[in-house]
Amino acid sequence: MKHLLEICAADIQSVHAAKAAGADRVELCCALSEGGLTPSAGQIKAAIEVNGPLVNVLIRPRCGDFVYDEAEIEEMVADIEFARNAGANAVVVGALLPDGEVDVEACRRFKSAAGAMKITFHRAFDMVKDPFASLDTIAGLGFDKILTSGLKPTALEGKEMLRKLNEYSSGRISIIAASGVNPGNALEILESTGVNELHASASHTIGSPMRFRNETAKMGADDADEFSRSTTSEEKAALLAQIIHNYNP
Repeated sequence: MKHLLEICAADIQSVHAAKAAGADRVELCCALSEGGLTPSAGQIKAAIEVNGPLVNVLIRPRCGDFVYDEAEIEEMVADIEFARNAGANAVVVGALLPDGEVDVEACRRFKSAAGAMKITFHRAFDMVKDPFASLDTIAGLGFDKILTSGLKPTALEGKEMLRKLNEYSSGRISIIAASGVNPGNALEILESTGVNELHASASHTIGSPMRFRNETAKMGADDADEFSRSTTSEEKAALLAQIIHNYNP
């Protein structure tokens, strides 16, 4: 079975880098510092027009928890419909109840809005009370994949749970290992978990072209650097793609 690389792309430059690196998919989002939020309509359109890796669109209306009210669910359904009509390969979405269970009714609405488009349950999975019961629920809802770090801060730390989830899934749903995946640990994660797909940002920091800099104004947090940002490194992504695509257990 082919092993796949998904790049978490928070800007259009990252999509181009993923294409040049030979990545199989991108998860398109914005605001990576917040864990990823829904990208703009223009960003979705531009990413699909790159005609490179398959484009999976993250649907997450805000930062914080994954318990959504009716207004937020309606917003998410509209975003899913937009992504579907724009030609996205999939959406990446999820919702939980306050007790740590999957919000089945919300997820049914997400699946209905996705139509024939593929659908992944995102890292809200790492906040569930019972990962095995939740996997059963998500698979039963017709989701195609689960994006998870194995309920730990990183996929490497969660490798034992990732292995158990992959075995428990028995082919009903694909497990994508995510968080902290890099060229230095990708092979260990593949070997120790048995998963076929890895998710990584493969990012590096680039400086701003601004020559004039007002160091006193802040657009965000007081300690934020307004004159640098993270984006996907083509070199790192290419190395990851090589490791993953050449892996032959």
